[in-house]
Amino acid sequence: MQPSETAVEPYVLSDIDGRGIARLTLNRPRQFNALSDEMLAALQAELDAIAANPQARVVVLAAAGKAFCAGHDLKQMQAHPDQQYYEDLFARCSQMMLTIQRMPQPVIARVHGIATAAGCQLVAMCDLAVASTEAKFAVSGINVGLFCSTPSVALSRNIGRKAAFEMLVTGEFIDAPTAQRLGLVNRVAPPAELDAEVQRLVDAILSKPAESIAIGKSLFYRQIELPMEEAYQLAGQTMACNMMEPCAQEGVAAFVEKRAPAWANSENRSS
Repeated sequence: MQPSETAVEPYVLSDIDGRGIARLTLNRPRQFNALSDEMLAALQAELDAIAANPQARVVVLAAAGKAFCAGHDLKQMQAHPDQQYYEDLFARCSQMMLTIQRMPQPVIARVHGIATAAGCQLVAMCDLAVASTEAKFAVSGINVGLFCSTPSVALSRNIGRKAAFEMLVTGEFIDAPTAQRLGLVNRVAPPAELDAEVQRLVDAILSKPAESIAIGKSLFYRQIELPMEEAYQLAGQTMACNMMEPCAQEGVAAFVEKRAPAWANSENRSS
């Protein structure tokens, strides 16, 4: 008898280095990193731990095997033909997705292969995404008669309505350059250059003060759902508070004095 998957490897591999780069790797390669109950619980736990860790500056979310994430585990769902189970499953998945948006650190999806259904949703919920030219994206639940309702929330907040709806009702794949053009991913690189491209984005974030990044991330998502007048009011209050932070005081002083800012928790490389 083969040992169980969980006895061999954890569902999510986690590591944080001395620079504050937290790396999470979805680790169900034989199941194309499907978001099973166990995978959701493991990912939620890792995200919660990173969010509470002041040493963590940025998160890179990657995956093992050929796929990035194939969405929910349909075999597991089929084994639980109960509406209450499904409601609980989608609630837990939504909570995990919202954790990504609410945590203070920027989260970068490193997408090397296919990202379908809730896997595509996962890419959309990350703050930033870098994709290999071999990556493909789809919200393909409709192909089995299940409209990707929860993925539609994230997808429609990343790309235009008509493009999002076309993906949702056809289930068709888009390639990485198309995903970049539509706004689902930020950058595209050949497979051999994917890690280097992710690292360039990480380095750019690490060169800025953590306090300002956290303040800005929170404001970005709060204001985007508000009417414009309320958004400006919130943004103005946030900027005023940000200006009182030591990092902004130092940054403005450095600009006036024509020198590089000396931020305590960044890797500023400006000259």
